[in-house]
Amino acid sequence: MILGIGTDLCNIERIERTLDRFGDRFRNRVFTETEQRKAERRADTPGTYAKRWAAKEACSKALGTGLRMGIAWKDMAVTNLRTGQPVMHVTGWAAERLKEMTPPGHTATIHVTLTDDHPWAQAFVVIEALPAADADGAG
Repeated sequence: MILGIGTDLCNIERIERTLDRFGDRFRNRVFTETEQRKAERRADTPGTYAKRWAAKEACSKALGTGLRMGIAWKDMAVTNLRTGQPVMHVTGWAAERLKEMTPPGHTATIHVTLTDDHPWAQAFVVIEALPAADADGAG
């Protein structure tokens, strides 16, 4: 069952201006060390940050909170599988909210997809709950 859906569209140039103006203060407030390492080694550093910004916004919407109610930017983090597929991880209040919205006997999975076409970066997040037996492959 679908528990939540979120999307966000982010202007890459706005993120680039924010990075130029606030630098590490912005990076450290919003992005995990892993996200920063990924972005800083990419040719399109601002685009990489913008996609992750959009993913965090989309995830907060899918959680039904937006960026309020105690959720922090770094409570949501994007990494990539070896295949390149993005994966959303939640900690802190975001993880608590996910647990709260997941029905008993179910396991929640957060699906995320990212795209960009300069000057835009976009993310979609879908939170799905599967019966625990199906989620671990035993069902």
